[in-house]
Amino acid sequence: MEAILEKIFSCVESGKINAASPYPPALRGQDGAQEYTKVALDGGIGPQTVMNEALIPAMTKVGQKFSEGRIFVPQMLLSAKAMNAALEHIKPYFQSGEVKRKGTFIICTVFGDLHDIGKNLVSMMVEGAGWEVVDLGVDCKPEKVVAALDEHPGAHVGLSALLTTTMNNMKTVIDEVRKAHPSTKFIVGGAPVSKEFAEQIGADGYGNDPQDDVALLERFQ
Repeated sequence: MEAILEKIFSCVESGKINAASPYPPALRGQDGAQEYTKVALDGGIGPQTVMNEALIPAMTKVGQKFSEGRIFVPQMLLSAKAMNAALEHIKPYFQSGEVKRKGTFIICTVFGDLHDIGKNLVSMMVEGAGWEVVDLGVDCKPEKVVAALDEHPGAHVGLSALLTTTMNNMKTVIDEVRKAHPSTKFIVGGAPVSKEFAEQIGADGYGNDPQDDVALLERFQ
């Protein structure tokens, strides 16, 4: 059992998605996270065990390496894709209730801003850490966040902005959403955003990178 979990961990960490994936070159032609996860489940390893002992620890390590500058966005994206390939086999167990999510995270890029690379990275990392992610996309107005919270009460919200001209829209979203859901916790991030700015607009946390967001969500539990 440990051997197959180690293979899943290694594939996610290195970004080996499946047998068809050419990356990394040293593993070309070999099975990846997708195949090994199916083997694990077919062999009787519980989906929660796969999550807790392979997928979540692997993405945690990937996040730490990114924070330390040991890997960069392309490598992180490949690891996230490998994790998502593995999750395709796990998702039916989420739906049945056999595997429990830690909570729900609603994320979007604020209105006026169409950038999504940072938001997408955070989404994949948070999902890999065991959370349900509701991605509202880009150019997101307050009412869309309110509607999502109506559907997912108690969820936390992440707001992204890449432009100095749109970062101030974060405050508008936070203020408007809290009129309907006053206890909502917000994490903000993006190139022009800082911890000081997050405090000024009433956010509950600032994520400099995806690993920060995961750590903040764990604290909010």
